[in-house]
Amino acid sequence: MQAPKTEPKKRRFKMPSAYTILFMIIALVAILTWIIPAGAYNTDKAGNIIAYTYKSVTANPQGIWDVFMAPVYGMIGNDHTEGAISISLFILVIGGFLGVVNKTKALDDGIGAVVRRYKGKEKRLIPILMILFALGGTTYGMAEETIAFYPLLIPVMIGVGFDSLTAVAIILVGSQIGCLASTVNPFATGVASQTLDLSMGQGIFPRLILLVITLIVSIWYVYRYASKVEKDPSKSAIFEQRQQDLDRFSVSDADDAGTMTGRQKGVLTLFGLTFLLMIIGLIPWSTINDKWTFFESATKWLAGIPFLGNLLGSDMVPMGDWYFSEITMLFLLMSVVVMFVYKMKEADFINAFISGMADFLSVAIIVAVARGIQVVMNDGLITDTVLHWGELGLKGLSESVFIIITYIFYIPMSFLIPSTSGLASATMGIIGPMGKFAGVDGSVVITAYQAASGWVNLITPTSGVVMGALAIAHINISVWWKWIAKLMIYLFIVSCVYLGVLAIL
Repeated sequence: MQAPKTEPKKRRFKMPSAYTILFMIIALVAILTWIIPAGAYNTDKAGNIIAYTYKSVTANPQGIWDVFMAPVYGMIGNDHTEGAISISLFILVIGGFLGVVNKTKALDDGIGAVVRRYKGKEKRLIPILMILFALGGTTYGMAEETIAFYPLLIPVMIGVGFDSLTAVAIILVGSQIGCLASTVNPFATGVASQTLDLSMGQGIFPRLILLVITLIVSIWYVYRYASKVEKDPSKSAIFEQRQQDLDRFSVSDADDAGTMTGRQKGVLTLFGLTFLLMIIGLIPWSTINDKWTFFESATKWLAGIPFLGNLLGSDMVPMGDWYFSEITMLFLLMSVVVMFVYKMKEADFINAFISGMADFLSVAIIVAVARGIQVVMNDGLITDTVLHWGELGLKGLSESVFIIITYIFYIPMSFLIPSTSGLASATMGIIGPMGKFAGVDGSVVITAYQAASGWVNLITPTSGVVMGALAIAHINISVWWKWIAKLMIYLFIVSCVYLGVLAIL
């Protein structure tokens, strides 16, 4: 007797990883070097392109060897393209720093302490927690780290009369609004700034204003929804699963959360101080005001003190002139300080630091792979040709129109390349110089890219953070899309208007 035939399972399409997408783009760009005419611009002494000086040059098409060498040169650099080694090393070190901090559980218990303090006043937690998560997003790109907070916050929000969607919104919207308006996020602002050879501090104040505006809009949106659910539970977007959620999540799980030790409080203080020092060090104070030279004066004074100057280091770089080398050193130093304050064993410290670096290894490598696109374009002598086409196309285009088009351009690109660091490395080398032709500062282009990327990261199904959060809360993504749709429209309009105004200031 013949066994019944079973139909073969249909394979569902699975989106390739960011590595595969980027490598395919490298190969495609290499093919384009055989098609697109080679050209070059004249540059000034600082290496900046001089507009309207484009000329044709001898072609240099890229082959298979060049395609596979591109990620290598993307990391270490070559004669035509600066390598990503400085930003990749910084990403690894900040990963180590976060690994050490997470080992102490100071961040987890810190949020838990806030929840416990406001027990019975949970509605006040909405703005407080959203601000805290936004600060994490805007400073170090807080995303995957938020997963640990959903099991803590969901029972609390359900227990006081809200729903699990409220908890998801507080954490997910809060952190991603921070990423949308990143001020010094190394994985977005850092990579993009390094690609354009700008200080991370350039444009920090306009980005801070955007953070405040978008955060106010988001807090109002979440708070209004939570108030409606509190008054009438049937207004909940997930009301049909309310009883299941009450059975599924136990409020008692959160009762004991949030007790902090003195050492953990010390670690949290150091954590905040580290990012504060990074921000102070990156802001070019003397360019804001010629008289703001206090850090240069203080550094010279310290270096001139006998013995102490040599002990601290005669090559100290004053704050305001810091770049990736200096902030990498800062996070390495503060990792060690955290170890001593928490009284962590040396073996535990090393394991936590290395484990933290391992968590960010993929990000560090993806930056180099993405930079490989620029390597192929530069070595194939087509970068300036693309810029020249952009120069011709931008004639007569206002600054506001250009920056809004840039923002819209980065929305589908953020779906295609979900890695913020990979997207910046892959595109900023072209879009940034185009901005100069349109009279738009590079820092504004970076703000547009970040705003689009953060906007997409609120809804994209390719994000492990979005899908992980919804899975923990047992919320279908279609429900999430329906709930957040109006907020997405508000954020889109706010971003376009703000960028349009910023471009002409």
